[in-house]
Amino acid sequence: MNATDKKTQSEITPDKGIQLLKEGNRRFIKSKQASHEFSREMKATTQGQYPYASILSCIDSRVPAEIVFDQGIGDLFSTRIAGNVISDDVLGSLEFGAELAGAKLIVVLGHTSCGAVTGACNNVKAGNLTGLLAKIKPAIEKTERKEDEKIFINAVSKNNVAESIAEIRHRSEILKGLEDQGTIRIIGAMYDIHTGAVEFYE
Repeated sequence: MNATDKKTQSEITPDKGIQLLKEGNRRFIKSKQASHEFSREMKATTQGQYPYASILSCIDSRVPAEIVFDQGIGDLFSTRIAGNVISDDVLGSLEFGAELAGAKLIVVLGHTSCGAVTGACNNVKAGNLTGLLAKIKPAIEKTERKEDEKIFINAVSKNNVAESIAEIRHRSEILKGLEDQGTIRIIGAMYDIHTGAVEFYE
């Protein structure tokens, strides 16, 4: 799917956007990705961009949103920050995507074996990273301790996605208003680095 014009974008509902991402992820898992003519997509978007979804994900090099959802140039806004946490700048980026550029969907995408979450759980302190990891502490506090550290880390990652969504709704009147109107949907998802599968939390 290439949302390369306003008409195409306008015809994609929030639910249709979720469906497109699910279909793309299934293609990715099966190694049956669509044939992307990137030079054509690049030329088609020179006069404007009309993405149908914004993905807030971690900077982890193993989780490139456009690839794991098998999307092309012009389909997605991609906001990446360690631990997929919320800041004023992240909110501004998401507001731009939804309010000004017409994206119909915001997906907060966490992933298994997240280094940022692991660092927060281990109370890592290192320069500016210290403040960023502190944003993950509420998710840690809401997660029941597990003997298996990997299971615990992944449970915190899931709760961290929920915390980020709650922050979006609490701190952005624009995005909360668009969601309440049914113009957009804000949902969470989790990428499994072992299987490539994305689990959506709808």
